[in-house]
Amino acid sequence: MRIPDHIGVIPDGNRRWALSHGLTREKGYASGLKPGLEVFKLCKKVGVKELTFYGFTMDNTKRPSTQTEAFTKACIDAVEMLSREDASLLVVGNTESPKFPRELLKYTRKRHKFGKGGLKVNFLVNYGWHWDLYNLKQKKVKKSKLQKYLNSSDISRVDLIIRWGGRRRLSGFLPVQSIYADFYVIDDYWPDFKPEHFYEALAWYDKQDITLGG
Repeated sequence: MRIPDHIGVIPDGNRRWALSHGLTREKGYASGLKPGLEVFKLCKKVGVKELTFYGFTMDNTKRPSTQTEAFTKACIDAVEMLSREDASLLVVGNTESPKFPRELLKYTRKRHKFGKGGLKVNFLVNYGWHWDLYNLKQKKVKKSKLQKYLNSSDISRVDLIIRWGGRRRLSGFLPVQSIYADFYVIDDYWPDFKPEHFYEALAWYDKQDITLGG
C-alpha cells in the first residue's frame, strides 16, 4: 500500500457528538483527545512522516466562552499527552491574539522534540487562512517562493486530508499546502473514532491517481 508522507486531520463533530449523548456542546472537546493520540500512533505504525491536526481557528473563537475555553483546554491537554510520546511538535497559529493559549507559546518558535523525536506533528491553534497568507498580500511574491512567505512555511505539502463529522469542506485548512491533497470524509463524529476509519482512508488513497497536475 502506498502511504502518504503527510496526513492532515480535521477532527469535526465534537459538539454534535456531545448533543447526541445528552451533553452540552462544550463537553465534546475532551472526548476528542484519545482519538488524536490513537491517530498519532497509527501514523507512526504505518510510516507517515508528517501529521497536521486542526486544533481551532480564529473564527472558532467567536463561539460562546464556555466552548472556547473547552477547546482551548483540549488543545493544551493534547500537547501534554503528546509530550509523553516520541514526536517532533510545531504549533502554528496567531500568537499575537489574546485567544492564543500562552501555555503553547514555547512550541511555536521552533520544532520541539519529545522523547526520541521522530514523526513531525503540526498543531494548528488559533489558525486562520487569512492570517497564514497575510505576508503574500504585502509583497509581490514569485510562485517559486510562495511558501517561504507563509506563516505556516515550516509545514510541507499535504498528501491526504481526512475529515471526520461528515462535512465536505476544508474550512480554511492550510490552503497552500492542501492544493493537491486528496480529501477523504468520514461520516462518524470525531469522538467515535475507530482504527478502521484510518485504514479505510489509506486504502482509498492507495487507489487514487496522484499526478500533482502533471
